[in-house]
Amino acid sequence: MSEVAIRDLGVGDVDALIQLYQHLNAGDAPPRPEAVQRVFAYAGLRHFGAFDGNELIASCNLAAIPNLTRGGRSYGVIENVVTHADHRGQGHGQAVIRHAIEQAWAVDCYKVVLTTSRKDPAVWAFYERCGFDGGDKRAFVIRRDGAPRPAAPR
Repeated sequence: MSEVAIRDLGVGDVDALIQLYQHLNAGDAPPRPEAVQRVFAYAGLRHFGAFDGNELIASCNLAAIPNLTRGGRSYGVIENVVTHADHRGQGHGQAVIRHAIEQAWAVDCYKVVLTTSRKDPAVWAFYERCGFDGGDKRAFVIRRDGAPRPAAPR
């Protein structure tokens, strides 16, 4: 893996992030400016990016959800994990996920949850290499009518 820098993303990184998201959900419409402002102003939600020089090559976000169980400790949810297709298989996705997990522990989350709609066992193996165990929980999802379904595995 080449040396990358991982940092929090801000509003100034949105164009690069939206371009990177095309490697996650090709064809997604870009968000409106007010949605971008709302997302980046949301307390407890952080976006992390792995950069090779000035190029954003991997990203994920972490939401720390306040909670009244587990002694009032929050739990983390990691979403929108993506690595640019030209940079996959080099450890960048794992690095950005590990960074997000470290940040969750730093704010005293008692657990971190990650879900995927991908049916590809290689994707599941990737998340297991990142330390996640797919065996002890089951995720259920309900989508609003008309919401796009996840893309078929590649």
